[in-house]
Amino acid sequence: MQSGASRDPEGALDTFPKWLRHHAQVRGARPAIRLKDRGIWRTWNWTDTHESVRALAHALRTLSIGVGDKVAIVGANRPALYWGITAAQWLRAVPVPVYADAVADEMAYVIENADVKIALVQDQEQVDKILSIAARLPQLTHILYDEERGLRTYDHSRLHFIAEVMAKSRAALAAPAMARELDDAIDDGRADDPSIMLYTSGTTGRSKGVVLSAGRSVAAARDTVEFDKLTDQDEQLAYLPLAWVGDHYLNYAQMFVAGGCMACPESADTVQQDLREIGPTFYFAPPRVFESLLTRVMIRMEDAGALKRAIFHHFLGLARRWGEKIMDGKRVPLHARLHYALGALLVYAPLKNVLGFSRIRTAYTAGEAIGQDLFSFYRSLGLNLKQLYGQTEAFLYVTCQADGAVRADTVGPAAPNVSLRLAPDGEVQFKSPGQFVEYYKDPAKTAEALTDDGFVKTGDAGIFDEDGQLKILDRAKDVGRLRDGTLFAPKYIENKLKFFPNIKEAVAYGDSRDFVTVMLNIELASVGNWAERNGIAYASYQEIAAHPRVYALIAEHVREVNRALAREAQMAGAQIRRFLILPKELEADDGELTRTQKVRRGFIAERYATLCAGLYDGSSAADIATEVTYEDGRKGVLAARVRIEDVDVDLPVSHEILRERAA
Repeated sequence: MQSGASRDPEGALDTFPKWLRHHAQVRGARPAIRLKDRGIWRTWNWTDTHESVRALAHALRTLSIGVGDKVAIVGANRPALYWGITAAQWLRAVPVPVYADAVADEMAYVIENADVKIALVQDQEQVDKILSIAARLPQLTHILYDEERGLRTYDHSRLHFIAEVMAKSRAALAAPAMARELDDAIDDGRADDPSIMLYTSGTTGRSKGVVLSAGRSVAAARDTVEFDKLTDQDEQLAYLPLAWVGDHYLNYAQMFVAGGCMACPESADTVQQDLREIGPTFYFAPPRVFESLLTRVMIRMEDAGALKRAIFHHFLGLARRWGEKIMDGKRVPLHARLHYALGALLVYAPLKNVLGFSRIRTAYTAGEAIGQDLFSFYRSLGLNLKQLYGQTEAFLYVTCQADGAVRADTVGPAAPNVSLRLAPDGEVQFKSPGQFVEYYKDPAKTAEALTDDGFVKTGDAGIFDEDGQLKILDRAKDVGRLRDGTLFAPKYIENKLKFFPNIKEAVAYGDSRDFVTVMLNIELASVGNWAERNGIAYASYQEIAAHPRVYALIAEHVREVNRALAREAQMAGAQIRRFLILPKELEADDGELTRTQKVRRGFIAERYATLCAGLYDGSSAADIATEVTYEDGRKGVLAARVRIEDVDVDLPVSHEILRERAA
């Protein structure tokens, strides 16, 4: 078992509204939150933020929100929605963030299951979704919206413009007695109050409401703020989904404790531009974002002149050799340091500036395993990228990597104050400061998630390295065996495939089968650029995905993965024998991915059963006809004949041969 460094997390500041009041008193003029609106950044300091939350809390109370009531928060990252979270906590109510891109049925399930009484939403789109399911939500009494465009002619008997109700509240709070009563309500908040309810991604069924308490949430945030030395000088871009634990912890909880600043982008389409303008000091992104950024960089370099390409690839090779060692403070020859410094001037610093990474002191990735080569690429440029392993039930951090002790193949040792162990079957189990209280209205699932001595079962299979760092292999239920007994870890194989910029998503199968197969999605931006340079015309994703030359391109990537697997004793027998390229991208709206973009492998196997059968019966092609959801919500049917490709496998390479080659 492992335990992180110990520190007493107790104190008077045991709820987030208490932290809000503290910052307003201590650093009131420091920026707390920003929003880019119509191209202009607007900033609220901690005093402004306190007054805004106070007004919204009063408005909620006038709408009969009190202790234990549930308030849904639906929309993109906007100050008013973050204020709504804190305002609900101020009243000892429970905020329930809902994924903004959830279809109406998903939203109805969460709002109904959570017994939501009032919803705070961003705009007309979210209002329309809720109104379309209103018959299923008799307990929902009011909807407050942040953006009034398109809503002026609606029936406002239950609809309220947030700016208007806050203005009325500010006027009402001019009365000293009313203001004092509301202000005193902050002190009524207790550490054991439910602070928020976050719904899990639901990879294997209906999502569960994870109840997190105020005191535990604050304690967890305190530990990691201290671990990464965050202060009120830090700033980060809040672009992650509000309903995801990553946003609530890394943006909301950590910034509330550190006293730093959250910046909300103008839209999802402007995140990269806004990132460059803000220049955050702390940054988090799932592997998919880092993959996408690398793809864009490589596409741009392919279009650059010969000299620029040569300089780029020369210094990239240098960075791969020495960059991580320099970052970790290891001994590096003087000539290599000088050469790297020149590379920083000509390539690394300009590239980081283009990506918005120039001021970042600490960056994390999590959510899915990241390919070792991808991870090392960013670190070699001088980005202090680290990995963490977390779960909603832990209030995120289970493990994290300390500066100077970062490795690409692990997720680090136990986070501060976290106890970590492996069950006899290899399942990772933990106790953490932010550990969840319960699954809402589901005592059976709560009991099922805990061991007799109070550890949380993660459902993930892992191993400890010699130095105590944890390696996550896969979901324990997904780790299987081929018929010959060979270990089959699908996510491990999928992540190797997804390192290639041309591959966006991979779904591997093989448990209890004779061999491994994969279904792939191509990365349209990367493959489209390659097609343009090679004179290949196409009219749609489906058309280019089926092109023979694209299959040949992807087949070479699969063969490279097989060569890598052949060098790993445990995985050599799990090389990929057959693959296909799906005629559509996997989508959360079609149920193929979770809202946090995790593959629902079992669902995909059922949805594309004819393709699975074709991968294993020797067919050279298979037919599908499947329902798809378009961006405007309309349904349609996609019919296609999908080609299936065989791939050569490599003979396993023994460790003795590898040592001889290295020598």
